[in-house]
Parts: sequence; structure tokens; C-alpha cells
Amino acid sequence: MTTVSVGEAAAAASDRRGGPVDRRLLRVSRGARTLLVGAVVVAALTAVLVVVQAFALADAITGAFQHGADLAVLRPTLTLLAAVVVGRAVLAWVADVLAQRAASRTSGELRAALMEHVVRLGPAWLSGERRAQVATLATRGVDSIEPYVARYLPQLVVAVVVPLVVSVAILTQDLLAAVIVALTVPLIPLFMVLIGLYTRNATDRQWRALSLLSGHFLDVVAGLPTLKAFGRAKVQAQRMAEVDARYRRATMGVLRVSFLSSLVLELLASLSVAVVAVSIGLRLLDGDLDLRTGLVVLILAPEVYLPIRMVGAQFHAAADGVSAAADVFTVLETVAPGSGARVDRPTGPIALQQVSVTYPGRVVVALPATSLNLTAGRITALVGPSGCGKSTLLAVLLGFLGPTSGQVLVGGVPLSELDPDPWRRHVAWVGQDPVLLGPTVADDVRLGQPDASDEQVAQALLAAGLDPVDLPSGLGTPVGDLASDVSAGQRRRVALARAVLRRAGVVLLDEPTAALDDVSEAAVLRAVRTLADDGAAVLVVAHRPALLNLADDVVELAAVEVLSS
Repeated sequence: MTTVSVGEAAAAASDRRGGPVDRRLLRVSRGARTLLVGAVVVAALTAVLVVVQAFALADAITGAFQHGADLAVLRPTLTLLAAVVVGRAVLAWVADVLAQRAASRTSGELRAALMEHVVRLGPAWLSGERRAQVATLATRGVDSIEPYVARYLPQLVVAVVVPLVVSVAILTQDLLAAVIVALTVPLIPLFMVLIGLYTRNATDRQWRALSLLSGHFLDVVAGLPTLKAFGRAKVQAQRMAEVDARYRRATMGVLRVSFLSSLVLELLASLSVAVVAVSIGLRLLDGDLDLRTGLVVLILAPEVYLPIRMVGAQFHAAADGVSAAADVFTVLETVAPGSGARVDRPTGPIALQQVSVTYPGRVVVALPATSLNLTAGRITALVGPSGCGKSTLLAVLLGFLGPTSGQVLVGGVPLSELDPDPWRRHVAWVGQDPVLLGPTVADDVRLGQPDASDEQVAQALLAAGLDPVDLPSGLGTPVGDLASDVSAGQRRRVALARAVLRRAGVVLLDEPTAALDDVSEAAVLRAVRTLADDGAAVLVVAHRPALLNLADDVVELAAVEVLSS
């Protein structure tokens, strides 16, 4: 199993970008690719209008003050100047609309890709602090990528196209000014790179502090009843205050760098324009340069430096997005169990041959060497002390976790060689603490078979020991995070009904009768027996005697062992 820490990858991922634009973003997001194409077109048109505006403005000034032209003579030039101003405003509006739409589309595509890949990685990968890290990444992290796409990427295109076109225009008017611009312009990107490297490190520290804060907060909230019961809540509050202070210091550090870098870039640009202006002024006094040419160059010179300065400003505005994007791609590049396997699901019995699992970096064996056979039509009960690896074994069978040693054979074919998606469609799983997604009971049961009718859903619920009449609103009873009108026992039977409706070839049940009374337990036992009689290979994690009596085979797991160092 490949493991990657979500919070430590920004610097390494930045090295893989190979430039100011993360090429991985362009591969994943069609919105980002569309934005870059549109930005090139808008930047080229903007550059042309900038040059036309400079010539029109110079003609108007020299015509009015040097040649004494009246309004009638200057009307065509002023009309052109007004049209150019309107055109630049329209282009700015188009660029902004295009950028915002592309940013929204990109964040949606990245969030979907992230969630889809996390599902492939499975619950074993998403254990521990990764839950909070991924939650932060999928919400605030992905949202912070929008400024990177909407502001930084378009400004980067403008910083390449506009200065190039404007510099060529200056070259056609004044060679000396063009040489000064050519010598001073590289100073700004040089300082931007130096400042950017420092900013990247500061932003990475900020993002890691936020990930730590979110993970600690999630753990504290989950264990709040226990902390209150043992009087440890104040200690955890102090710890959270320390992490919060670390995040605050990291954020202020990023802001200090941003303000200081803006000062440096503004100073460089101002001095560069001043050098060009002094050169033009001296030659105008000597009569070596005419007023119109001097005005054109003087108007165009700031337009060379402005887009490059704005890249630095937008980079700081999108710095969080740069680090978040690196973490998103770290997750997307994590190899999921079964990736690359293309063997169709074979038929036949399932055999675990001395399968054991040890998580990387751990000294405790999560699942000791275990062998068992699952056969269609038979119920196999899995027993053993708490923490002996029963849930880990289910994760192995679901294909979310690869064994450290041994192998799982399905019809004689190693499970690692099967395409995971068809295999999981062949497996029904009911966890120890089932999650109902809703919005209604019927919708949740239909996750096993989306095209099932209401009658089929009702029959599946009855088979699982839950009469829809007993629910507050029947099949339309709300369930899920926002509203749930079912009890813990009813939730477990809704999840079992989902497995019954699916009619999968392999059924994995983790304590299906926990928290049920005797009557409900008897109904669940009948449902489990029916699943096996219908041809499913059933593996059930069992502690209660009734489940053990129902089983055709019982496999006992040994206690976990500690690896020698």
C-alpha cells in the first residue's frame, strides 16, 4: 500500500511543476486549459490596444500643444482614443468573466477528481489524521485554488504577451529606450523568483499549520464526551490555542513577505521607468528626440513593467492555492490499490492464503497470517478479540488494502490483478457503523440498485427486518447528515436492506446485529440466511451467539503481535 502524507508535499510538488504553471492542473482541468487559450487572445488584443492608445494619446497631445490643432482636427484622434479605452474596458470585463467561470469550473473538476480518487484509495488510506486533512483540502483547499486560476494564470499570460508587444513598439520608436527596458525588465522576474521561493516556504508552513489545526480540532470534537467525563477538556483547549497561535504566526509571516515584496517590486519598476524618463527628457532638451516619439515611449514604458509587477501581487494573493494545489495532486498521484489491474471479475470461491497486514511505520501487525475460504451459499463467521484485524480483513477483501504477505485468490486469480471497480460491484458491504446518505430511506436503499422500484425497496426492507410502516414517513423518511428520523438499529437494517437489494455474489457484514433487540436480531438473521441461500458467499464479523450458531463455518483470528525492531 502506498502512503503519502497530505500535509508535507507542497515543496516537492512545486519542484515537479517545471515552471510557473502547474502542468498537472492543465491535464486535470479543462476549465484551466480553456482559460489559458482565452487569456492569450485577450492579452494579445489588449497589447495592441495599449500600443494604439499610446500613439493616439501622443498625437492628441502634440497636435494640441505643439501644432495648435483645434477640436475639429483632433476629433478623429480623440474618437479613436475613446474607442480604445472602451475596448480595453470590454476586454477587461471579458477576461474577468472568463477567469471566474474557469476558476469555478476548475475547482469543481478538482474537487470531483479528489473525491473520486479518495474513494479509490479507500477507508484504510483515509484513516487517522488524513480524514481532517482531506476534509480541509476538499473544502478550503480547493476553494483557495480559484484565485490561482482566476487571477494568477491570466496575469501570467498578460505578463508575457503585453510586455513583448509593447517592447517591440518601443524598439520601433527609440533604440536607447528599448535597450534600457531590455536591461531593467529582467530584474523584476529575478527578484520575483527569489521572493517567491521564500514565500512558498512560508505558505507551506501556514498550510501545514492549518492542516494540523483542523486534524486536532476534529479529534477533539470526536472525543469531547470522553474528555469532559475525565476532566481533560481544558488541557485540550490549551493545546488547540497553541496550534492556533502557530497558525496565526505563520499567516502573519506570509503577509509580511507579501507587503515587503510588493515594496521591492514597486521600487524596481519605478526606478526603471524613471531611468527611461530621464533619458527621454535629456534628449528632448538637446533636440535629439521629437516630442511625439518621446511621449509614445514615455506612455508605453510603464505598460511594460505593470503586468510583470501584477504577477507578483497575484502570486501572493494565490499563494494558498499554490500549496493547496500541490497537496491535491499529491493525493491524486497516490497509487490506489489495484491500479493498473484489468482482469475481469472471475467466478469461483475466494481463498485467503496466509494473508497478513502491517501498516507502514507500525510495529503492531494489524492482521496476523490468516487463511480462510468463502464459498457461495455458505456463511462464514469471523471471531476474535477486539483489535485482532477483523475490519482490516474486510478492507483487504474490498480491495482497499493490499496484504503485506500472502494473497487473496478469486477463482484462482489474485485479487490484486482484478479491476477494482467491477469487483466492488460484485461485493456488498455493511459496516459496523453504517452511514446513510439519503436524502430518504428509499434513496439510500437504492444505492444497491438505482433502478429498483418502491415495491422492491419495501421488500428489501422487510427482508432486513424493517417494516416501512414503522418509519415516520415510510420510504420517504429523511436520513443523512442534515436530518435523520431513524434510530441506530433502524439505520443498521436500512444498510442491510441495501445489501439485500443488491443481490451481490459476496456479502461482507461487520456486526450486523449490534444494538438490536431479540426480535430485530431474529429478522436480521433470517435476512443473512436468505442471502446465503440465494447463492451469496457471506462473511460476517460476529460476537453474539446467535450469529455464531447461524454460521456454517467459524474462523477465529489470533491476537495481534508486535514486530521485533
